[in-house]
Amino acid sequence: MQAGLGATYHFWGPTGGVVLPVTLTWSDNRYELGLFRVATTQLLEDHNYHEPRVMADPYWGMSLSRRWRFIERGPLSGFVGFGLAAKTESDQLSATRLDFASQLGVRFRLPGDRVIGEVTLRHWSNAGIRLPNHGQDFATLTFRLNSDLVGVPSADVIPLAAVALASATGGSRGGWDDGLLP
Repeated sequence: MQAGLGATYHFWGPTGGVVLPVTLTWSDNRYELGLFRVATTQLLEDHNYHEPRVMADPYWGMSLSRRWRFIERGPLSGFVGFGLAAKTESDQLSATRLDFASQLGVRFRLPGDRVIGEVTLRHWSNAGIRLPNHGQDFATLTFRLNSDLVGVPSADVIPLAAVALASATGGSRGGWDDGLLP
């Protein structure tokens, strides 16, 4: 599970919304389920109006996406994702509550492999099914801490070479200091 902070924007200017994301990925980061709270009103400064224009009030949103990794270099990997999103309010950005979700992001590991982070640009839109359809744009920065509280304890890790040797010798338990297999 990852949690973090984000902000809303639109291609013609900032909208000032604060986003609180909580995401869960599985199957080697191929799938993502996200819960998002847009916690503040989104306002667009427009020179045609004296007052900022209200684009969206605070709402809850959820998305389910399939992700594809398109590059991996050391601790960095780039990905794109597509899926569906649902939100509790319709607004000037999207007239529907059920939208398509797209994302472009970078996943990174910090030294020591105890922290994994993601910077993700997201867009929710109804694809013009119903107007208005400007779409909801927001960027998120999330982190996951590997606390070693969940998963296989290091004492229970079985070296891969020991498994191969044990099967080859009929059960002998030698060579435990080679590669690791959780």
